[in-house]
Amino acid sequence: MFEQLQSIKDRYHEIETQLSLPEVISNQNKFRQLNKEYSGLSEIVKAFEAYSRVKLDLDQSKELLNTESDPEMKALAQAEYDQASEALPEMENNLKILLLPKEEADSRDAILEIRSGAGGEEAALFAADLLRMYQRFAERQGWSYKILDYNESSGIGGLKEAVLSCSGDDVYGTLKYESGVHRVQRIPETETQGRVHTSAASVAVLPEAEDVDIEIRKEDLQMDTYRSGGKGGQNVNKVETAVRITHVPSGIVVACQEERSQLQNRERALKMLRAKLYDIQLAEKQKQRDDLRRTMVSTGDRSAKIRTYNFPQSRVTDHRIGYTSHALAQILDGDLYDLIEALRLYDQQQQLKAQIGA
Repeated sequence: MFEQLQSIKDRYHEIETQLSLPEVISNQNKFRQLNKEYSGLSEIVKAFEAYSRVKLDLDQSKELLNTESDPEMKALAQAEYDQASEALPEMENNLKILLLPKEEADSRDAILEIRSGAGGEEAALFAADLLRMYQRFAERQGWSYKILDYNESSGIGGLKEAVLSCSGDDVYGTLKYESGVHRVQRIPETETQGRVHTSAASVAVLPEAEDVDIEIRKEDLQMDTYRSGGKGGQNVNKVETAVRITHVPSGIVVACQEERSQLQNRERALKMLRAKLYDIQLAEKQKQRDDLRRTMVSTGDRSAKIRTYNFPQSRVTDHRIGYTSHALAQILDGDLYDLIEALRLYDQQQQLKAQIGA
């Protein structure tokens, strides 16, 4: 491990030098590529340097304990030795986590699909709550987002389905843990006897794909247009600007009606189609990997019930890792950081166990 860390540190300083060269600065593609690699190595190098400093403190204090005769100096050395001894195991474990292979798609932008499930209008209202939750979370993360498709329910402001595109740093790597069935337990506004109802909505998180990742042939596409039924705009229900694309070989159907022009909706729909095809490609690759983790955290099993939002108890429980929080209001307002970090940590620990057991 330490040879690998030293190699990474050497590469980091090599890139640092290259980024100051005029010929690299003038080459935007090269500069962008190196800068991205430099940023990716930065956290590992800083953690390794911090570890090295503490390791040096440990060695020096150990030497003082063996050679120093002054009681006061010896007590000081013992305190430094104890402090370093306590800190090193956690720092070493953190380095092991940082060295875990990165998932191919983690650094990409993501597309979220949110659909109401069992529970009628209450499920549609909950789906709308989830959409707002992810929009707020994106804002907290400094990401940008755009609604690609939005289909309201016919009731009191609920949501049948919506597609949200999020752009920023490590979007998919952060949101991939959200795929699955989300369940809500609460008393509907229309419930006269105060009974708690259970309903559900599903979330699918897909990594965005580039044109070079997925080849889509025109002859494999069937495109239909229809009048948009979404919110706002003079063209709604007047001009056929909405687009539905069927990828014939896979049977995947995508639709977009949020833009004002048919061309814009077509481009958005193709973006969604590429993400779906890329997601299938990644899943196939994962199945072929010998070190595939046996964990439900990020396997992409979207039929699994992953989380319950219980309103009477103001409780959110993630069933995959047994995580419980009583900050339901804050979580629905987009404060998902602690929950997602707990999922990420569990996932990393599972990877470490898989490496040790391999």
